[in-house]
Amino acid sequence: MNLNRRTTLALMGATAAAGLAAPAIAANPKIKVGALRFTSHSGSFVAKERDYFKEAGLDVEFEFFQAAQPMAVAIASGDVDYAVTAISGGLISLADKGAIKVIGGALSEEEGIDGQKYLISDASYQAGMQSLKDLDGKKYAVTQAGSSFHYMGSRMAEKEGISLNFVPLQKVGAIIGAMKSGQVDGWSIVPHIAKPLAAAGAWHMVADVSAYIPDYQVTTVFTSASNAAEERGQTEAFLAGYSKGVEDYTAAMIEGTASQDEMVDLIHKYVYTDRPREKAAPSIINGTMRLNRNAALNTASVQDQLSWFQSEGLVDAEITLDTLVDSSYVETLG
Repeated sequence: MNLNRRTTLALMGATAAAGLAAPAIAANPKIKVGALRFTSHSGSFVAKERDYFKEAGLDVEFEFFQAAQPMAVAIASGDVDYAVTAISGGLISLADKGAIKVIGGALSEEEGIDGQKYLISDASYQAGMQSLKDLDGKKYAVTQAGSSFHYMGSRMAEKEGISLNFVPLQKVGAIIGAMKSGQVDGWSIVPHIAKPLAAAGAWHMVADVSAYIPDYQVTTVFTSASNAAEERGQTEAFLAGYSKGVEDYTAAMIEGTASQDEMVDLIHKYVYTDRPREKAAPSIINGTMRLNRNAALNTASVQDQLSWFQSEGLVDAEITLDTLVDSSYVETLG
């Protein structure tokens, strides 16, 4: 049988559950899980709301962050036990210092499932920049050098054979403002931010990130190096509960085999909580992307990201994949 990546992940959902069964651990340890208020963090939200963490023997408390980097620092310091975030230069450097380990995969770009978009500001579009190739030499927004935005822009520029002028603006809100005012020409971002502002005329969606970075492992599940090495039972229990949450999310939001309305109600407890449900629902649904079943990790994508950071001189050239990843917890792809 010819297996593509999606089929492989689906089979893992059916066959790998036994490997993620909750192990015996000390009675109900209290752990902190770092999260952003995004649909892509719903695996943890579902596991909490439907008692999957509790069934795995864990008492979970969330700590919410505004950005990925502070979450990585909190894991390294031991203030948070587990979290999901994008790979960045900062995360790799913390792994190099022996502070953190990637233990699984979360959000992925997958052809056929909506994902992140490459954007051109309306001002630039009206000035004639209507394709990514037209961004040659133009300003491309990133949060910081070494961020996932930087990686996505660089990989696109490489395939288009163009050069970009990367402009670090620190925060997503600042980038949105710069795109609206035409201070920068291009950017890439998740669909729940891209779509409504494109509809409002702030920018134009001109390409999918998945077309330029196939099977991109956007975010990973990670923990402290000490948890990975010394708290195996607890770590396996976390992954077991999280993976059950991902299964329910996938059934409702991607496969349509469970109630999407019920899942939106659940996610709304954590995402767009300042909006009434009817106004939050479209953004929650627009934020739906593939979450890897059983936290399977695309190590080929992680290696590509590591190699890019090294080629840019953003992390030490001697760092290996084993420095960053503990591959003993989940199935690996690539």
